[in-house]
Order: sequence, then structure tokens, then C-alpha cells
Amino acid sequence: MTNYIKHPLIQSDMVEQRLYQLDLAGRALSSTTLIVLPTGLGKTIVSLLVIAARMEKFGGKALVLSPTKPLVEQHAAFFKKVMNMHEEHIITFTGSVAPEKRAELWKNGKLIVSTPQVIENDIITKRISLDDVCHITFDEAHRAVGNYAYTYIAEKYFENAKNPHCLGITASPGSTDEKISEVCEALHIRSVAVKTESDSDVRPYIHKKEIEWIKIDLPKDMTEIKGLLEKVMEERFTKLTELGFPVHNPKFVNKKELLGMQKKLQEELRGLPDPSVYAAISVVAEIMKVNHAVEIIETQGMESLRKYMERLEHEAYSKSGSKASKRLAEDLYMRQAIHRIKDTDTEHPKLEMVRNIVSRQIAGRPESRVIVFTNYRDTADMVTASLEAMEDIHPVRFVGQSSKYKDKGLTQKQQVQIIEDFKKGVYNVLVATSVAEEGLDIPSTDLVVFYEPIPSEIRSIQRKGRTARKHAGRVVVLVTKGTRDEGYYWSSLSKERRMQSNMKELQEIMPANATTLEQYVQPQVEKDQKNLSEFGNEGIRVVIDHREVRSQVARELEKLGMDIDVKTLEVGDYVISERIAIERKSAEDFVSSLLNNTLFEQISNISRSYQKPVLLIEGEGLFSARQINPRSIHGTLASIGIDFGVSIFYTRDAEDSAMLIQTLAKREQSDEQREIKVHGKKASQMLSEQQEYIVSAINDIGPKAAKTLLKHFGSVENVMKAEYEELIKVQNIGPKTASRIREVVSGDYKG
Repeated sequence: MTNYIKHPLIQSDMVEQRLYQLDLAGRALSSTTLIVLPTGLGKTIVSLLVIAARMEKFGGKALVLSPTKPLVEQHAAFFKKVMNMHEEHIITFTGSVAPEKRAELWKNGKLIVSTPQVIENDIITKRISLDDVCHITFDEAHRAVGNYAYTYIAEKYFENAKNPHCLGITASPGSTDEKISEVCEALHIRSVAVKTESDSDVRPYIHKKEIEWIKIDLPKDMTEIKGLLEKVMEERFTKLTELGFPVHNPKFVNKKELLGMQKKLQEELRGLPDPSVYAAISVVAEIMKVNHAVEIIETQGMESLRKYMERLEHEAYSKSGSKASKRLAEDLYMRQAIHRIKDTDTEHPKLEMVRNIVSRQIAGRPESRVIVFTNYRDTADMVTASLEAMEDIHPVRFVGQSSKYKDKGLTQKQQVQIIEDFKKGVYNVLVATSVAEEGLDIPSTDLVVFYEPIPSEIRSIQRKGRTARKHAGRVVVLVTKGTRDEGYYWSSLSKERRMQSNMKELQEIMPANATTLEQYVQPQVEKDQKNLSEFGNEGIRVVIDHREVRSQVARELEKLGMDIDVKTLEVGDYVISERIAIERKSAEDFVSSLLNNTLFEQISNISRSYQKPVLLIEGEGLFSARQINPRSIHGTLASIGIDFGVSIFYTRDAEDSAMLIQTLAKREQSDEQREIKVHGKKASQMLSEQQEYIVSAINDIGPKAAKTLLKHFGSVENVMKAEYEELIKVQNIGPKTASRIREVVSGDYKG
């Protein structure tokens, strides 16, 4: 006979009583707790039990935070179904709900389920207060690191709430002590509670999960192409040694080490660097591109490699292409490799293995649902196309929202529709990238296939958790022998074991330290509040552009006690008086906007609109963010300061930036008694600029070629109507560019 949870705030005969969930909830109620529980075992039910107990005892509101809109809607539907509470008191907050409406809904809501970014924004702008929130659940709590919204919300919550209490829930907190400690510190966690599939009270609810590792040989043709690519890298490593930057053990160098070397070289650009530094940076860029090609041929397949090489060629022959890609396009070994890639009919054996595995599963159990995980979109395309040709298999590609050259992403609405169709059986195979690992309501599957191993224990656990939720399931991981696949395989296993060991140790240690942690946290909060009160910022206001609200600077300004008003600003990022607006840029943003020709337009707009415009450059790396001559940086800064009359300030970080903005605002509003007045509009483009923009948007033609085409043909319409033979007659327009124009203008739309 099934026993059900009995509680005034929980619908009777709705939630099954499980001892391990009651045990976890009891431990969570005794102190702020991080609960680690395998996927599919009811972390949300533990949250429900804690919320019901806290609301019954303290009243007020409860808040459930989850990383994505689909997960928020899923949780909200669950709580509306099981809680003994009027539906209008269970509120869903996402970015699609207008801020003013959220402020009104918050007043009447008792249980609010929301994405963290929305709550963060509403705290900063003072639309809501966490004073009477008696509990917060942080779903996927392992995200509470760095500047993620969870960290800020937890900080403000424990500063302001009358009866603060939180619960972090996750299936995979991370393998290192540092990562787990960072999560616990960010969420003010005082104890850890862990349940594994081997625990006696959990075991009755576990379905068998068979995990199989299949090792595969790389075919001879592909090994030979890999050899050509490795020769390209060998020559580049030799070149680095000649330039005075030798690499130890180049055969085993990985992407992380190459990125570290690139950063170190870029840091040497400050001042008057030796020309060899520029050459070395470019060589490292070439190595990274080829290294990625080697990884693709080892772990993915020929079709994925063809697409990658096509993008490299596109980059090499485009006007904005890097020197590294152009040199690679001219390399003898690289050209031989590209020729072999185009000629070979061989495909990676993984592809046929996936076909066989999926085919056998569907043949044996026609009602099955299967997920094939791949690291790259090109591979997802290739696997989907291959499975489409098979009888009774109905695959669908499932990728993220971003789009790039010849690779269109899926909107969140499209993602949700695909998941619904997958549940209904319209599709029985989901070929997915990392977007399906976490944050979407994907049903339990019968089979999960890893096209390649992944070194991240968090992602590996999330993938495996997609099967064996309601019945037995199977996981198959494909590994190419003698390649980085094997390294990732051992890395993932090692990290998962280390995580389990660390969590058990923390579970034993942390409750003993709970009092010490409590003593540490509270005085620190009081100290911070005392320090902030010394600034006397009451009535000091700043208008922030809505795009800046998510920045760390906005958080810091709120901590300083400033009144924040969020608006859509056409000019500047912050306005602090009638005469001062501030354009804030990180060092990398500054260089990027210089390279993409938007910097001077922004500077021109702010200098025209405000009497005392300010440019704030935040962070290190102004001279090392990108491969650009330091003289260009100095020349740009000179022009901004002298020609445009813009004051330039430098800050270390977001906290430093907020302090500067606060100081300037206080000076203007308190000392000078100046009011805030937002004004200024972006300068509208002239007709000729708009025409150049339209033409230059065609496959990265660029502004120079656009002007040439318009001068030759006289109008945008004539450029679009021009045939291939007419286009190649134009100065500096070659066959490739002419072909790209015709492809865009005359090709069928496949949106």
C-alpha cells in the first residue's frame, strides 16, 4: 500500500512518501543545506517538503529559482498541481513578464518560481524586497559560482530577510573541493546531504542503468589525413622555437595550454614589444585552428571536418579573415589534407555504430526514446542526416539558440516544440548538443548514446541522468582508440569518483562546522552594512541602460545604496546628471568595438549629447585583449580625449567602477545640485551609409567592397540584379565573392 505525504499545504494523496526524501528534507530544515541527489529521484519533492514546512511555521513567501524558462514552467506546473494553495498565489516570473507587472504580482504571490536573472534585476531596481521570503530553493545549485545571479541573490537574501533559509539542489556539484566550497560559500550553505543509488533507502526506487563503453579504431584514410594535419602543427611548433617561444612536449599539448600561451604572449604586447611576439601570437592561432581539426577527425567524422574546413576557407578568403587562416590556406600540407578530405569516401566508424545501436533499440522496442549526444553541431547534423535514411527511425536535431555561418540555431520556442514532439513520438531520436544536458524538461529515455566522452563530470552525470528514470535504461559511450577520446574517458571517470568521495567527506565535516560558519557570516554582513552606511548615498540616483542591469557594476551600485532607475538609453550606459553620461567598456569590449568600427560612433553620440561625457575602461588587458598594435590603442585614446573631449577613466574591476560612478554621481547631485536628465539620440545614418550597410551585410563583403559595388552599379537594386559575369568585372571582386553574392541573392530561403 502506498503512503502519501500529509501536510496542510500539500494536496492529500498526491505525493508519495519516500523515506530518503523525508530524511533529506529533515536535514535541510535543520540548517541551510546542499542536497546532492541523482537525477530522477525527486529533488523537487524535497524542495516541496521544505517549502511547506517553512511557510507553515513562518508565513511569508517562498522562492524557487531555476536556470531556464522551460524548467521554471515545469516546476510551476508541479507546485500548482500538488500544493494546497490557490493557483493565483503560485506565480511564474520570466523575462517575458513585464517588470511593472512583476512588481504587482510579487505583492500577491506566496510561491514565486522564477529564473534568477529576473529576480536579480528586480532586487537591483528595488521592485521587490526579499524581507518576508522565508525560503529560497536554488535549483541546479552548482551554477552558484562567479558572477552568476544565484550568488548575488543569496547575498542580498541573507542580508535582508527576517527568517532566511535556503536549499541548494543538484545532481552534480563538481569534483574539486574548491568548486564545491565556492558553491557552499556563495549560497551560505552550512551542511551537505548526499544520497547515492547504492544507499539502502534509495535502492528500491532505482532502475537498472547499464553503461557500456565501445572502443573503435580510426580508419587508415583518416589516420593519414590526421598525419598531414599534425605535420602542419609540427612546422608551427618549430617556428615558435625559432621565435624564442619553445613548447615542451608539443605532441601532447592541449587547448588549455595553448590558450595559456596565447594569453602570456598577448601580455607582452604592452609597451614596445619585439616583433617576434606578434609573429608568435599568429603562429599559436594557427596551431589552435589545426589542433581543433585534429580533434574533429579523431572524435567526430569526415563530414564534420569538411564543414570546419569550409569555414576556415571562408574565413581565409573573406575581407576580415585573420592572417592565421590566410597562411593556413596557403600551406602545402594543409592543402594536401583538404584535397584528401574532399576526395575520401571514408567516414568515422562511430557513425555506423550509432546507426546500428539505435536501429537495434528501435527494432527491439518500437516505443523507445533515444538521445544521441554530440559535442558539435556539425556532428549533430551528420548523425541526424544518417539516421533519417533508416526505416522506423525519426530523428531531430536539437541545438542551442546561437547562429553562425551556415549554422542556424533553434529558438527557445522551437526547442520546447521539439521536446513536445519527442514526448508524443513524432520523433523517437533526439540528436542533441549540450543544450539537452540540463535546463529542459526532456522525458526519460531508454537509451543515451555519447558520440564521444566528455571530460566534465557535471556534464557526464547530467547526460547519464536522462535515462533509467522510470524504467531500466542504457548508456553507450563511443571511444576512438589512441585519441583524446581515451583521455576524456579516464578524466570523466576519475572526476566522478573524486566528486562522490569529496561529497561524502563534506557531508561528515560540514555539520560540525555549522556554528563556526554561522558566527563568521553574520558579523561579516553587519560589517558590510556598516561600511556601506558611511557613504551616505540616500537620494543619489543613477539611470542605467537596461542592458547593463545584468553587469556586476549594477550589483555593486545597489550595494552602495544608490537608487537605480532602469531605462533604454540610446546614448551611454549610465546617466548621473544633466551633463554627464558614462560609456562603460571592458578592456576587451573597447578593442572589439574599435575593430568592428562601432567605437567612434558611440563616442561621437555621447560627446554630441552631453556636456561632460565620460568613457570608463574597466579591467586589465587593454593592450593584450586582441592582436592589435599598441600605437593604435594610444592613437584611439588620444583622439577620444582630444578630438571628442571625452574624459577617460580606468578602473580595476566592477567594484572599482561602481565606486567611481557613485563618486561622480554624488559630486554632481549632492555637491553641484544638478538633476539627472536623459537626452541624446543615436545619429541616424545617411542614405549612402544605409545602402553601404545593406550590401556589406552579404556574406561579410565588408564596407570597402560595398562602396566599390555601389559606385560601379549605382544602386542597391542594381547590385542585387547583377549577374555573376557582371560582378567579376568590378575591381577587387573575384569569383568567390561574386559567387557568394549570387548565392545569397538568388538562393532559396530555408528558414
